[in-house]
Amino acid sequence: MTYERFAYVYDALMKEAPYGKWLRFFEQHAASLPGKDVLDLACGTGELSWRFAAAGWNTTGVDLSEDMLMIAQQKAVEKGLSIPVFQQDMRSLEGLGQFDAVTIFCDSLNYITEAEDVRRTFQHIQPHVKPGGLLLFDVHSLFKVHHIFKGHTFTETGEDISYIWDCFEGEQADSVEHELTFFVLDESTEQYERFDEYHVQRTFSPVQYAAWLQEAGFTDIQISADFTSEPPAEQSERIFFVCRKPVESKENEKG
Repeated sequence: MTYERFAYVYDALMKEAPYGKWLRFFEQHAASLPGKDVLDLACGTGELSWRFAAAGWNTTGVDLSEDMLMIAQQKAVEKGLSIPVFQQDMRSLEGLGQFDAVTIFCDSLNYITEAEDVRRTFQHIQPHVKPGGLLLFDVHSLFKVHHIFKGHTFTETGEDISYIWDCFEGEQADSVEHELTFFVLDESTEQYERFDEYHVQRTFSPVQYAAWLQEAGFTDIQISADFTSEPPAEQSERIFFVCRKPVESKENEKG
């Protein structure tokens, strides 16, 4: 998936996103880590990256979209923050060193729709976590995919940007297709320009995610819901995972 022009309207689409809650959730779990190095995977336009950096974390951002990373870098410069960014696919992450914590927030993992690719993603992340460090991420719940997204339409009307967001059942099990139509004001012509976006997301059961994490060598897997410490309930919308790379990890044992 490529974002292209979507990168430039992404922040308008996400203006109500609970970035402060993601930051607090992260700091609640990462506060006891010995170091302050964090890798923000699928960092997008850097909204969480700059918040991590402003809170004192040595932050590195990774995203698949060059356009997203350009915006993330611009934000960091404007805020006087130093945030290195790299264009990589988290399914084949490599060469970035190790971090005390790795995050994949804002349901970004749901854009990986093949089971084997999710499994491979965890396998490629694990070497980038320091022994004793954490992987933290969230995904859409099965309830949200089937009962909140599918068959629903969301709209927003603004002076500069408006959109219509239709959600349909996806071809794969437990997936949803998002069709978005944007109307963006061109200030030079004072005319609205339309463009369309198509995205697919897929989720899996918490049990399946946990099995893949264990296979990748993560332990102490904590599963909660909706920014709380409570376990997922039937109508939970967002499932959170926090897991640890053991001090004696797989690659350490091989060494």
